[in-house]
Amino acid sequence: MKKLLLGTALLLLLGTQVSAQNRQATRRATDRRNAASPNIIYILADDLGYGNLTCYNPGGRVPTPHLDAMAKQGTRFTRFYAGSTVCAPSRCALMTGKHMGHAYVRGNGEIPLRTQDTTLAKRLKANGYATGMFGKWGLGTQDSPGAPQVKGWDEFLGYLDHRHAHNYHTDHLWQVRKGTLSKLPLDSATYTHDLIVGRAMEFIQENRDKPFFLYLPMTLVHAELGTTTADLKPFLNAEGKSRFGAEKPYFKQRPPSLYATQTQPHAAFAAMLTRLDSDVGNLLDLLKKLGLDENTYVVFTSDNGPHKEGGADPEFFDSNGPLRGIKRDLYEGGIRVPMLVRGPGVPAGKVNDTPWANWDILPTACALTGAPVPGGIDGQSMTGVLRGGSSAAGLQRPLFWQFNEGELRQAVVLGDWKLIRFKKASQPERLELYDLSQDEGETNDLAARHPERVVGLRKSMNEAQQPAEHPLFDWRKEEL
Repeated sequence: MKKLLLGTALLLLLGTQVSAQNRQATRRATDRRNAASPNIIYILADDLGYGNLTCYNPGGRVPTPHLDAMAKQGTRFTRFYAGSTVCAPSRCALMTGKHMGHAYVRGNGEIPLRTQDTTLAKRLKANGYATGMFGKWGLGTQDSPGAPQVKGWDEFLGYLDHRHAHNYHTDHLWQVRKGTLSKLPLDSATYTHDLIVGRAMEFIQENRDKPFFLYLPMTLVHAELGTTTADLKPFLNAEGKSRFGAEKPYFKQRPPSLYATQTQPHAAFAAMLTRLDSDVGNLLDLLKKLGLDENTYVVFTSDNGPHKEGGADPEFFDSNGPLRGIKRDLYEGGIRVPMLVRGPGVPAGKVNDTPWANWDILPTACALTGAPVPGGIDGQSMTGVLRGGSSAAGLQRPLFWQFNEGELRQAVVLGDWKLIRFKKASQPERLELYDLSQDEGETNDLAARHPERVVGLRKSMNEAQQPAEHPLFDWRKEEL
């Protein structure tokens, strides 16, 4: 009997040891998986200005406490640039790693990506990542070669095109489930932002045990200035009037405008910005609750500078902060955007002034996840910058933009120097030169004082671009 009990005890002890060893092995395997396959969440606000966050602009009218806290938990980048000064080309640069001298989509116009255009989502999906996008796509509609399910997205809920995305109340959104794109009918009283953020949260929970890439291109704070009664209430006084004083209402224009009437646009914008901030806070809380916060890179930025359509008032809200210009400008206020990153190895509470741009995100994400980087792109991996270093490449390579609405505008940044070119057909070009280290507000044009630097940057501008492959963006006629 004693031998039987002793044998049983030994078996139990051995089983306990084996169980402990198995748990340790599982933990080691999980740790290896986590180190090799971190999650990535990329939050892209729409038309959010550099000065709209109080961590960039302490005097801003609308506090952003959750994003300010994220800045303290990670690194705040002060010279991160959007791919363009408007939505579609900026998103093309992000997804393809190509700037406006080589990208296929170089302006708005609902032009889809082509079959041969790879995307960040396709690279990560091929490397074993679950991929989800919730918000505004803008790079391909139904049955086009740029449709979301064709371009690497396992799941999607949101808007396919830019015009539709102006409306926060609509009778449908689009969704991708099980590889199929379909229309999702809605009650038009539904606030679509609620559905988009809710589905993003579900995606995180559903994929908590495997590596995932979540792209959250929110429609806030783009016009129209649409919000909910609950979100608006804190910005109204007891009489139901705006806490910001007398408002100038925005009325829907005729012929029919994209934007709905908003009688209290200042209060509505403040409500939208506050909601954006609180939703980011809720997302970060969810990561912590699920134990994913230490293995997830969270990036927050914007697609371009602030807008003034639909009753929006960037001057009132100081939306571009110390910068000059807004959306559609190639001054800093149109292209320099907030950029916050927290995640494994990202220093907390730091500020980094290395120049880089959203076309660097694709190779950076590939480097972080072990995915192969496509050839023929303009972006470079900035993993060293994320981990607190500076990048010689970031200081020595030119960053390039071009945009054409009314006149052709081109810009090149090389280190602290920036050259902007303005050209209308049959008219002489105009060149402006700025030293951003001394004049980030671009108030002092130095072109006449530094002609040799103008010549050098003008050469870099020429070398950075190739003729557009889509005729809509063939702007060579502006050179005449």
